[in-house]
Amino acid sequence: MENHVVRTRKSAEEFPREEHLAWKIATMAADPVAVDEDVEEMVVNRVIDNAAVAVASVLRRPVSSARAQALSVGRPLQGEGATVFGVADRVSPEWAAWANGVAVRELDFHDTFLAADYSHPGDNIPAVLAVAQHRGADLGLSGKDVVRGITTAYETQVNLVKGICLHKHKIDHVAHLGPGVAAGLGTLLSLDPEQIYQAIGQALHTTTATRQSRKGEISSWKAHAPAFAGKMGIEAVDRALRGEGAPAPIWEGEDGVIAWLLDGPEGEYTVPLPEPGEPKRGIMDTYTKEHSAEYQSQAPIDLARRMRDQVGDLSQIESIVLHTSHHTHYVIGTGSGDPQKFDPHASRETLDHSVMYIFAVALEDGTWHHEHSYAPERAQRPETIELWRKISTVEDPEWTRRYHSEDPAEKAFGARAVITLKDGTVIEDELAVADAHPLGERPFERSNYVEKFRTLAEGVIDEAEQNRFLDAAENLPAMSAAEFGELNIRFSADTLACAPQIPRGIF
Repeated sequence: MENHVVRTRKSAEEFPREEHLAWKIATMAADPVAVDEDVEEMVVNRVIDNAAVAVASVLRRPVSSARAQALSVGRPLQGEGATVFGVADRVSPEWAAWANGVAVRELDFHDTFLAADYSHPGDNIPAVLAVAQHRGADLGLSGKDVVRGITTAYETQVNLVKGICLHKHKIDHVAHLGPGVAAGLGTLLSLDPEQIYQAIGQALHTTTATRQSRKGEISSWKAHAPAFAGKMGIEAVDRALRGEGAPAPIWEGEDGVIAWLLDGPEGEYTVPLPEPGEPKRGIMDTYTKEHSAEYQSQAPIDLARRMRDQVGDLSQIESIVLHTSHHTHYVIGTGSGDPQKFDPHASRETLDHSVMYIFAVALEDGTWHHEHSYAPERAQRPETIELWRKISTVEDPEWTRRYHSEDPAEKAFGARAVITLKDGTVIEDELAVADAHPLGERPFERSNYVEKFRTLAEGVIDEAEQNRFLDAAENLPAMSAAEFGELNIRFSADTLACAPQIPRGIF
C-alpha cells in the first residue's frame, strides 16, 4: 500500500491532476489487477449477506416505498434494465439501486468497517449489480467483471474510511460511499481514469450531507441515505460517460470538502491505496453482523448474553456502566446526549442506535432478533424500561486507543461492563470483538452466511427459491451477463400482498 497525503490547496497553487486524490483513486480503479481467490470468495459471501437482509426487509414500509418509487419510473428505453428485490420487473439501474439499497440497509444488518470513520461497504453492491444487469449483455461483461467492480468499490470506501474522519465534523459517512460506487462502476465498465476521475468528483459532491440522519429521532432516511448515494454514483458515471466534468479538486480545493466540511484549510489526511499492480484486498478488512443492530453494539450483545447467568436476578441490579470507546459512547451511548435513546416509544432506527436499550434487552432475553427485539411491546415492558435507565456509558481512553489501533490483534469495538448489584456486589466482564468477527469466538464463514440467509428467508420465500438463489450467488464468478438477473429474489404474489400499501407520490 502507498500512503497519500491529502490537504487543501489554494486555487493559485500548482497542483497537477495526477496528485489529486480523486485521480489516484481513478487510476487504482482502472488498474486491471487480478482478484485474489479469497477476495473473490468474500465477494460472494457479501452478495449472499446482502440478499439475506434484503429478503427480511422487503415487506417493511420504507423498502416498500422505495420499491414503489422504482416501479413507478418503469423500464428504461435502452438496455436490459435491472432487477428489484422481490419482484420480476426490471427498471432503470439507478432506481433498482435505490430500491435494493434501501432493502439492504433497512435492518442495519449487513457488513461494516470501522476505522477513522464508519461505513457499511456492502452498500456498494446494489449499484454495481444494477449496472451489470443493465449493461452486461451489450458490453459482454462476465461474473469476474462484477467481482472486480465490487472489489474496487470496497477498496475505495475502506481506504477513505481509514484515512478521513467525517463524523468529527458531523458529515454522514455515505460521503465515502458515493466515490466507492463511482470507482467500482469504473472498474466494472473498464472506463479510463479520466472518466472515473470525473465520476468520483461528481459522486462526492452530490453525497455530502450532515449526520442528523443518525442523531436524535432517527427516521427511515437512515436506510435511504446509502441508497441515495448509490443512485448518485450511477448518475455520476452516466454523466461522465457523456463527457461531463466535476468540481475539481473535489477534496483538496480551496472551497472543497476538506477546507469547508472537514478539518479546514490546515487539515491534512493520509489515505492508503494499493500501488499499481497490487491486489485490492480492502474487503478482507470488513466484517458482517450476526445481530441486526449498530455494529458497535455487536460485541455488547454477545457480552450481555455471556453475563446474564452471572447476574441472576436482574431486578437486583443497581447500575450498569459500559466502559467503551469514544465512538460508541458518543454515537450510541449516553455521550450522545440524546434523550430519545431512553424513550420506549422511539423508532426502531433510534433504538438500534441505543446501546443502553440493546444491552438491557440482550441481558434479559439472552438473544437478539431483528424484529422481536425492536417491537413496541418489547421496548415498552416496565421491567425493561427500569433496567434500561440504569445503564450508562463512559469513554475509556484505552478502548478508544484500541478502536483506532492499526494492529488487528488489539483493535476493539466492544466494552467492559461493570454491573453493580443492590447489595454492593460488582460483576465485571469485557469483550473486545463480536463472536462473529474474524478474530471472535465464532468467525463467520460461508456456512454462516448461508445459514443467516436461510434464517431470514424462512417463511418469506420457499426453499426452492432459496436454493436457486444460493446456487446462483455461489456461481457469480463464472456467470455470463445473461445470468446476472438470477441474483434477484422473487416473492410470491401472496407474500408481496402482505407489504404495506404505499400512497401514490408524484410518480
